[in-house]
Amino acid sequence: MKDNEKSSQMGKVSIPMRGPGRHRSMMSPPQKAKNFKLTLKRLLMEMSSYKVSLVVVTLMAIAGTVFTIIGPKVLGMATTTVFEGVTSIATSKGSLNFAKIGYYLKITAVLYAVSALAMFLQGFILSNISQKISQQLRSKVSQKIHSMSLGSFDKASHGDILSRITNDIDTVSQNLNQGLMQILVAAVTLVGVIIMMFTISWIMSLVTLLILPIALIFIGKVVKFSQQYFSTQQESLGKLNAIVEESYSGHVVVKAFSVEEQFITKFDETNEQLYNSAWKSQFLSGLMMPIMQGLGDLGYVAIALLGGILVASGQLPIGDIQAFIQYIRNFMHPIRTVAQVTNMVQSTVAAAERVFEFLKEEEELDSPSSCILGRLEGEVEFDNVIFGYNPKIPVIQGFSAKIEPDMKVAIVGPTGAGKTTLVKLLLRFYDLQGGSIKVDGNDITTFSRKDLRSHFAMVLQDAWLFSGTIRENIRYGKLNATDQEIEAAAKAARVDHFIHTLPDGYDTLINEESTNISQGQRQLITIARALLANPSILILDEATSSVDTRTEVLIQEAMRTLMEGRTSFVIAHRLSTIRDADLILVLKEGNIVEQGTHSQLLQQGGFYHSLYTAQFEKPLVE
Repeated sequence: MKDNEKSSQMGKVSIPMRGPGRHRSMMSPPQKAKNFKLTLKRLLMEMSSYKVSLVVVTLMAIAGTVFTIIGPKVLGMATTTVFEGVTSIATSKGSLNFAKIGYYLKITAVLYAVSALAMFLQGFILSNISQKISQQLRSKVSQKIHSMSLGSFDKASHGDILSRITNDIDTVSQNLNQGLMQILVAAVTLVGVIIMMFTISWIMSLVTLLILPIALIFIGKVVKFSQQYFSTQQESLGKLNAIVEESYSGHVVVKAFSVEEQFITKFDETNEQLYNSAWKSQFLSGLMMPIMQGLGDLGYVAIALLGGILVASGQLPIGDIQAFIQYIRNFMHPIRTVAQVTNMVQSTVAAAERVFEFLKEEEELDSPSSCILGRLEGEVEFDNVIFGYNPKIPVIQGFSAKIEPDMKVAIVGPTGAGKTTLVKLLLRFYDLQGGSIKVDGNDITTFSRKDLRSHFAMVLQDAWLFSGTIRENIRYGKLNATDQEIEAAAKAARVDHFIHTLPDGYDTLINEESTNISQGQRQLITIARALLANPSILILDEATSSVDTRTEVLIQEAMRTLMEGRTSFVIAHRLSTIRDADLILVLKEGNIVEQGTHSQLLQQGGFYHSLYTAQFEKPLVE
């Protein structure tokens, strides 16, 4: 925005930024997850469309885990057979039953092979689900970006938005892939192991289960305490990305104003916040593993003592003790897994919450068009328009004007008068707080935004081109245009000759920042784009202030061609360029203070006269 209409709400800027509002984040950063359960529920809803696949994954997890759990029991039988055979040999009453031992070993090998296959299928399906969810979230974010109101973008930090699209969604995707699989396996393993342990000895099973409530209490305490650090970690990462993006995209301004130290200081402060939250969250999560290991070791000691007593008294075969010890290991593993997955769950919920917050941002509300739009005549009427970015602080107050078709209307005034705001209201980038704007006698609110904007074209001072060829950038004005139409528009815009001097002509690639062509050439390309669109109404933000005299002449000629037969609104900064305007609207503090032709306004000797004479020592009256 070229005006400062929104200065009252943009906040204090501590260091130069690329554009207004860039130093602020999209939402106020929470110190911890606002609603852990609600976010988790929303995440589960995102997964609900994959119910069938999740059921298959669950069945694979159950199958793989059950076969793994049965394995120690069969190995225990083999151990008991070996022990009995060795005892028989020692007493000269028998020998080792190798056939029976081999049978048990074959069964164990088959069980573990089937378990591995089931786990492979589970991982394959779950990876696909997690990536589909990631794709789904990115699509929603992309749609959200294109449906958001400009008011949301005015207070957005681009780096923070990018962090939500990349880092946060990647965190959700990766952790779902790893964490969900581990949770499923851990849950099935825990239940299955407990059942198998009770089939061996209920006394030893109860002793082992004493570990579970202790572990759950510890995990619950750590999760509650560490969640705030995981949330802060994601927030700090988004802020850090915003600073990096700003310093990179605005590096010329940063160096020109010698504010490198301020950026470095701000980066270091945010980096320190990220460091503090990251090490605390990782440390707290890391505490669970040694505690779980310690609890597990205590369980081994208790079972070794109790099992020895039971075997010595003849209540249990020795193979069952061997199997039970394996089950204890399997019992402790899911508990350790839960401790590990807690880390993932917290970071996943924190990341998902940031994504869902973005998806809840304000959108442009629109209703189906109630008007049938053909080619517009171009009559525009502003009737007592009232608007403010903050409803309590009006920027435009009681603005009224009527523009006849094909008129060239210049809008002039000091910075902050409301010039840019006025044309944004015309395009319904914002809705009014009072009054109305009519096009061809119809209130613009009766048109859908898409229909309304299809009859407008804008040429801004900051010429915007995307990465692609020159041909593609011009075709942006009319996506189904032929190459002949594109070249005709380029000729009318006085840019065809320049394009033919390039090695690849119209197929020359424009880089991301459009730095491989000049400012004037970019501007002529945007004029060609507007000509190709063939709009009924034009909005021109005068764009000759930063080009040389020769290029300025070309741009002025191209703009005159563009304005022929169309209603045109020209936001004028250099008043000498709008002397031939049919009507000049002079804005001051959101109101029209004067209107008329150039000569009429100079003769009045009012506010326009003072603006004009501030640029020229002697007024040029024609």
